[in-house]
Amino acid sequence: MSIQQKPVFTADDVARAESYKARDYPDNVDPKVEDLVRQMISSFADKWTVVILDTLWDEGVLRFSDLARRVTGISQKMLTQTLRRMERDGLVIRKTYACVPPKVEYSLSPLGLTLGAAFCNVWIWAVENHDAVAKARTAFDDEG
Repeated sequence: MSIQQKPVFTADDVARAESYKARDYPDNVDPKVEDLVRQMISSFADKWTVVILDTLWDEGVLRFSDLARRVTGISQKMLTQTLRRMERDGLVIRKTYACVPPKVEYSLSPLGLTLGAAFCNVWIWAVENHDAVAKARTAFDDEG
């Protein structure tokens, strides 16, 4: 088993991540930015991206096999595809070591750190509103 370590982020990286926690949506957004946001949200909205992001946020640097064990229920193929997409979007850093067997580690990039901070509010909201959502679902299901 490998020794886990947290990636080192600069004070600016952390400050930037913190800045995403409470901001208003800007007025008059450029249509190109809106298109990019829609594309990115559609790729981030899948359950595996969010779970991988959360796992790397909590654990720091993980080997592929360790990440696969922590992301319960994901196939090796889906983990590989999701990590590649996240790497392409600049959210994760993939580090390969030239050894036998090959060793590959993944960690959040500074950009991934900022997205993780943005998702923190979703988790906080979910924890604080879990009971209300459960009641709403029950009421809806009882009516149908």
